[in-house]
Amino acid sequence: MRRYLVVDDNRDFAENLAEILRDRGDEVVVAEDGREAAAAVQGRRFDAILTDMRMPLMGGAELVHEIRRTDPGVPAMVITAHAGDDAIEAARREGLLAVLGKPVEVSRLLALLASARRDGLVVVIEDDARLSDNLCEALRTRGFAAVTAASVLETERLGPVRPFCALVDLRLPDGPHGEAMRKLAARFPGLPIIVVTGYHEPPPLPHEGYFTKPFDTGELLAAVERLHRCQPSTVAR
Repeated sequence: MRRYLVVDDNRDFAENLAEILRDRGDEVVVAEDGREAAAAVQGRRFDAILTDMRMPLMGGAELVHEIRRTDPGVPAMVITAHAGDDAIEAARREGLLAVLGKPVEVSRLLALLASARRDGLVVVIEDDARLSDNLCEALRTRGFAAVTAASVLETERLGPVRPFCALVDLRLPDGPHGEAMRKLAARFPGLPIIVVTGYHEPPPLPHEGYFTKPFDTGELLAAVERLHRCQPSTVAR
């Protein structure tokens, strides 16, 4: 049995979603606003958080940020009728597993929940937007969420997240060879880094894998899976 927190000021929507999950044998806690949700995670461990974006008192982006202070390893998804809202970009910086529109596609939601992994956040540093999107989608199919950066400057500005590994391109347009790797290592000491590069060149720091473009995505995901299995276990609350 898995335990989920559903947060939406539309109580009927939240309860309908909760009923679908309970029918599958899962436990669901429903909260109507961010403050109620933030209180729910105190002393309780959830397998995933589902939250609306626009709510009174505390929006979805702020809620994910606050919950991550208490439980940084919990997967989070946003379900919203305002997919174009600027606040979604802020929520994505928190490392969401997905942003789903309303009405929600139940089969996709259930598939994401079934695969969602605790402590499964990956940093992807890549200036090729298409490749970055493809990598994030491939990670998502395995239950991993991702935060992204497309430059050395964006690498320096990564928010208060807790990744378990990173995929890093060595050449970015606004810095010397390997600079993003150095910045990331300084930001997250000891973080396992997998190099993804279009050039045959030595990385400036120790690494856990080296993939030259074009690479086998399955092999890359297998390396990520290995690092996730090997990370120190956390004590269940």
